[in-house]
Amino acid sequence: MTSTHPPSSAPRPAGFGLVLVLGLAAMVVSMMQTLVVPILGVIQRDLDTSTSGVSWVTTATLLSAAVFTPLLGRFGDQHGKKPTLVGVLVLLAAGSVLAATTDSLSLLILARVLQGAATAIFPLALSVLREEIPHERLHTAMALVSGTLAFGSGLALVGAGLLTQGAHPDYHRVFWLACGLAVLALIGVLLVVPASRHRTGGRTDWLGAAALAAMLVLLLLPISQGHEWGWTSGRTLGLFAGSAATAVVWVLIERRVREPMVDMRMFVHRPVLFTNIAGLLVGFAMFAQFLGVSYLVQMPEELTGYGFGASVLRASVEYLLPTTLVSLVAAQFGGMLVSRIGARMTLVAGAAFGVTGFAWLTLQHDSTPDVILAGMVVGVAISFGYAAMPALIAAGVPHHQSGIANGINSISRSVGSAVASAVITSLLASKTIQHLPAGAPPLPEESQFTLSFVLAGGAFLLVALAALVGLATTRRAGGQEAHAVSGAATGSVPATGAGSVPEAVAEQAPAR
Repeated sequence: MTSTHPPSSAPRPAGFGLVLVLGLAAMVVSMMQTLVVPILGVIQRDLDTSTSGVSWVTTATLLSAAVFTPLLGRFGDQHGKKPTLVGVLVLLAAGSVLAATTDSLSLLILARVLQGAATAIFPLALSVLREEIPHERLHTAMALVSGTLAFGSGLALVGAGLLTQGAHPDYHRVFWLACGLAVLALIGVLLVVPASRHRTGGRTDWLGAAALAAMLVLLLLPISQGHEWGWTSGRTLGLFAGSAATAVVWVLIERRVREPMVDMRMFVHRPVLFTNIAGLLVGFAMFAQFLGVSYLVQMPEELTGYGFGASVLRASVEYLLPTTLVSLVAAQFGGMLVSRIGARMTLVAGAAFGVTGFAWLTLQHDSTPDVILAGMVVGVAISFGYAAMPALIAAGVPHHQSGIANGINSISRSVGSAVASAVITSLLASKTIQHLPAGAPPLPEESQFTLSFVLAGGAFLLVALAALVGLATTRRAGGQEAHAVSGAATGSVPATGAGSVPEAVAEQAPAR
């Protein structure tokens, strides 16, 4: 398909301001995922609802992200990244205002749906970087913007904890914080982000978008609610079966329409496929560390024999914030590694840090320094993974598919996080300590935390396997690589469809 705005020979000059603004926007995205975690109890009490009712405050955002991220990523490819970014940030600000002013659970869930659309900001931001940043600085810029995701998650936890301290906590303040940051990011995008030069135009594949959205909702809904409904209940199993059936329908639609939302050849193209698998696994490990450490340090040692009796705020500031700060710093080194040793080997290095960090947590989690330092090692792993995956996606698809490809990768990480939440929650509830004092709530045995960390370390082992085997460089006869990453990343790959995608782009050789 011919772009209505043909690409120029080189990206326009872009400075630190663009990276800063897009990093701020990405940070706001990640904040929406964890912002409500510390205040769910406050919301449940203030709105006089049940545990299953308040769980929709998080589930609504997850489902909204699944629906809107690929759709808006594709819309940005077709009609321009900047106007799409502006529209998404307006939705985010509106949702934040609604959440900050309502005392109705239904309206709060609607507000969280609007906030969930913000997940599309991240793939759109990466597409802008690919279009505007010179290749020699592209990997570092992508890594820095990606690094703000982990930082935003930690900042949201700390901010929510601080804003709801005191005898009469008010959850509305947390959403006013979200509104202020959304408006700040919106102003930055309006002032700094240039108009898109690559627009494919064309029709929107509404039928394919609806099928993809239905498939993701049918998949994520039982994952997020299965611990409430029961994993073997008819509702849970029926939704999983419906998701599988809808996936078949979606593939059939996308293979038949003239302008599909997702080109199936791109979707199953080896570098893209295995990068998305890695994204799912990294998302699982990241959320397993967040939930596992958060719950572990809050366990009352006098009742359980382990844990540190930390408050929610102390758990966020003392035990989780160091991980997020290290992630932000390590993002710079991740971008440098991508340029020097390639995105594939950077992903392997991140997986090695992840296995090390979770092995540490598995074997030694009975002292504060061990938990903090092991978490910081995991933070490096997450940062390197986030640095590598956008580079792998950029190398694997032409310009006109950047938005949708990064959108699918974002969804893969969201699915991984949702699976982690379900698995860790179920594990901790499945085996509780016997002989607790009367009136004490059920508390998990320490072995369940150990098993959780083992599973997360196993996820990073699979990331290494996906990088070493699934993303292994394919070579043509004669021993030459099919394509260099630099060609794909700067747009020199012909934008004629997935058939023009390079066969081997998972590994970038060091500059010679």
